[in-house]
Amino acid sequence: MQNIRLVALDLDGTVFNDKKEITPRTLAALRAACAQGVVVLPATGRTASGVPAAFTSIPGVQYALTSNGASVVNLHTGEQLVNQPFATEDALKIYDILERGGGMMSIFIGGKSYTTRANAENHMDVVPENLKEYFRTTRIEVEDMHATLRAHAHEIEKYSMIYHTEAERDAAWREVERTYPGMELTSSLPRNMEINAPGVTKGSGLLALADYLGLARDQTMAVGDSGNDRAMLEAAGLGVAMGNATNEIREIADVITDDNNHDGVAAAIEKYVL
Repeated sequence: MQNIRLVALDLDGTVFNDKKEITPRTLAALRAACAQGVVVLPATGRTASGVPAAFTSIPGVQYALTSNGASVVNLHTGEQLVNQPFATEDALKIYDILERGGGMMSIFIGGKSYTTRANAENHMDVVPENLKEYFRTTRIEVEDMHATLRAHAHEIEKYSMIYHTEAERDAAWREVERTYPGMELTSSLPRNMEINAPGVTKGSGLLALADYLGLARDQTMAVGDSGNDRAMLEAAGLGVAMGNATNEIREIADVITDDNNHDGVAAAIEKYVL
């Protein structure tokens, strides 16, 4: 059996089932791993403030990998252990491109998510129904995004967009790729585009945390289901795809577990960690 000492877990579609719950079996597996001294952490595109308490309140959960790897924080002290923001000039230019294309924009800055009041009012209809409450409660609405960007341009971790159609998303994706080659573009939802600085992925965040903790790559396991999990599964010593994962993720994973409605995370932890 592999000596797994760090387990990074995506949230929606992975730890949480379709009802946005952590089932009793999965919760028991997470608690058991933590009790054995294994580092168990959420690895998410969300900000630190957007990680559900259902996960962070589990005894032994100390770290969170957020903003697709741009930040890793100690949840107990607030210390930022990994910090991989955009270069200031790139951050400002990408905003100008995205602003022209419409869609629901969220900008992740220093562990929090920002949008304009107008953007939130005009584009909430594109947000999936099961995420509307999350968006409403975690987005900080500002009147002047340019002023916010000027004040925090050196802290921008990620841009997240949701468009009305796949065609709109694909057009914006191509424009970012053409104008700023090398940016990390991923997707975790239908009609979604997420942008991080070059080389910044859940995988780079995972390996940076492992290095900080003195752990080798082969002591890490990552579990996920969608495009923004790919680099993490490829970077980990053991990459586990959920049974409900996209074909892209299933193809690159080392192993495939059950789906998120049938305790896939619990099955993987029970088999490879406990």
